[in-house]
Amino acid sequence: MKRVFGAKKNTEPPPSIQDASDRINKRGDSVEDKIKKLDVELCKYREQIKKTRPGPAQEAVKARAMRVLKQKKMYEGQRDMLYNQTFNLDQVSFAAEGLKDAQQTMTALKSANKELKGMMKTVKLQDIDNMQDEMMDLMDVSSEIQETLGRSYNIPDGLDEDDLMGELDALEADMGNETETDGMPSYLQPDKETDFDNELNFPSVPIGGTGAPSGRVQAEDEFGLPAVPRASLRG
Repeated sequence: MKRVFGAKKNTEPPPSIQDASDRINKRGDSVEDKIKKLDVELCKYREQIKKTRPGPAQEAVKARAMRVLKQKKMYEGQRDMLYNQTFNLDQVSFAAEGLKDAQQTMTALKSANKELKGMMKTVKLQDIDNMQDEMMDLMDVSSEIQETLGRSYNIPDGLDEDDLMGELDALEADMGNETETDGMPSYLQPDKETDFDNELNFPSVPIGGTGAPSGRVQAEDEFGLPAVPRASLRG
């Protein structure tokens, strides 16, 4: 079959925008190098024209300089054309990148939209409102419980300024009736020291020494202690 119809040739993929831009930039750099070399030659011819006198020699140098200048202008035209092509490719590349970014953005938005729809199915606004109402009720009940537990017992209410002044006058009268010593009321004076020995009436300790009864002298050993009586030994 290959002999009849021939084998299918492997076609290369078309170059991308970046490949084409790189190739054109490479050509532009090559042309730019040629222009720089021609500039160097023109500078040399300029120095020669300044040094030579007007005449056939100077005219010959000018002719060579004119030829180099024409080549430079031609290369500059090619360089400008290549730069224009690069500019067009950059614009196309920028537009393509913008479309890719827009496509990715749309894909991300679609995915996020799908996720949000799934999440909204599990979260209902009515449930949130009901939960907030229940929380408010619980907070009110908690406040009432705290107020009830903090209630004071047997504290008279309805006291006014007249009651306060009457109480202060009564305290002042009571303090005036107390016996004062050194400018202090009796209830602020320190307690007097009490002689507990006289109150308890303990018997006094005898001063005289205690020892053996009078008329009997007890023997002592070599250490000054009462001697132990020895039992009599019978033979």
